Amino acid sequence: MGEGTFPSPEADRLAQAAEFLREAVFRSRMGQAGRSLFADGAGAKGQCGLGDEAVVVLDLSPRAEELARALWPEALSDAATQRVDAVMTAWVERQDALDRDRNHHLKRIRLAHGMDRNQWSPEVLAEFEAGLDSLHRTEDLERSDAARALLDAASG
Repeated sequence: MGEGTFPSPEADRLAQAAEFLREAVFRSRMGQAGRSLFADGAGAKGQCGLGDEAVVVLDLSPRAEELARALWPEALSDAATQRVDAVMTAWVERQDALDRDRNHHLKRIRLAHGMDRNQWSPEVLAEFEAGLDSLHRTEDLERSDAARALLDAASG
């Protein structure tokens, strides 16, 4: 933020919506972790640790409930709730795919260059970091778009 600029109420709401989506992912990951832990072949070679597919849990964590009250002080209609749930579901599934991309990037580098980052050449380390940076930029942009969609779903 430049000198003399202040966050707008819209930017604050967008940040809250993005945090709400993070909470939805955290809550879903808890369900996913339990499913993966007890699944047949848990820890099998070739898995990236996220199980076979995204697990979507729409129950809200205490922090998500707090954010929801701040975002939507008035109760949402049934139709708006369904639209919000659809955005949450889509984001949890997309975040799962992005996390898998990150895990596969790490696995590809490790298989090619070994597990010990201290042994990687500066070029390999730069390739690894550039790949992560690209994935993180994509994730940030897409989360911002999903946060906008979440706010639109509640009002539309």
